[in-house]
Amino acid sequence: MARDHYESLGVPRGAGTDEIQQAYRKLARKYHPDVNKDPTAEDTFKEMNEAYQVLSDPDTRKRYDRFGADFRRVPEDYDERTRTHSGGYSVGGNSGGGYDRGDRRVHFGPGGDGGVDLDDLFGQMFGGGGGYGPIPGADQEAELALTVEEAYRGGTRTLGLDGRQYDVDIPAGVVDGQRIRLAGQGGRSNGGAPPGDLYLVVRIEPHSRFRVQGRDIHVDLPVSPWEAVLGATVAVPTPGGEAKVKVAPGSSTGRKLRLRGEGMPNPRGTNGNLYAEIKVMVPSKPTAREHALFEQLAAESNFDPRTKT
Repeated sequence: MARDHYESLGVPRGAGTDEIQQAYRKLARKYHPDVNKDPTAEDTFKEMNEAYQVLSDPDTRKRYDRFGADFRRVPEDYDERTRTHSGGYSVGGNSGGGYDRGDRRVHFGPGGDGGVDLDDLFGQMFGGGGGYGPIPGADQEAELALTVEEAYRGGTRTLGLDGRQYDVDIPAGVVDGQRIRLAGQGGRSNGGAPPGDLYLVVRIEPHSRFRVQGRDIHVDLPVSPWEAVLGATVAVPTPGGEAKVKVAPGSSTGRKLRLRGEGMPNPRGTNGNLYAEIKVMVPSKPTAREHALFEQLAAESNFDPRTKT
């Protein structure tokens, strides 16, 4: 069963002429037989060409929308609202269409009247003269996994992809989803045209201590019961090293302390913040003296954490 032409081009049924043309050009770059050596690329190329020929012609598109894949079998004068053609378009059929990789000529339409010469089309698309002309390389994407520390500091990273090695300059403060462009390192070109670009998509790996949200970094800050009650200055870890933070007297678990600008660096604006969330910890195995002191505190204190004050 023939594939739906709209699906072949990846456009909705209500797509305009410009959208159809843009989708076709994008696919042509990807599946053109001169640049895509996949055995299935040529069939895909033929399929998208036929889809483009049908959908780019308003009259032919109307008939396709009305009758579907069988529109060629319906007499063209069946619908008075549709202007007639001297024959249907086809790819490799008997109605004037054809595809010949030997002489690189691809022509659609009966007798050259109203047909589309892909030599001319690709010459305009890729800037070539005879044949298909120079064809730029396709842009490519790959994932770049970084630790929080690597994303925070930046630096140089050697990356191996498809048997090639790339030296990547990582800007300090890259965030999850950010793309790093390696100009000219993408798909190979043809006929002297420029190669494509390689885009590395940053993925920040989960960390045992830090939680990254945009440019803000969150970290747990364990404190002792007496530090929480009396207040203290304690050390807090950051991706850039240790920092000091003041715990206010009477701090409970869940309270957040903000260290302004200590989150992910931002070379084009304001740095993110680091948020230290207090976690009050108690000794799991208190000594006899500690146990006695806690008993004494329990006897003397009127504090009830389950009563709102």
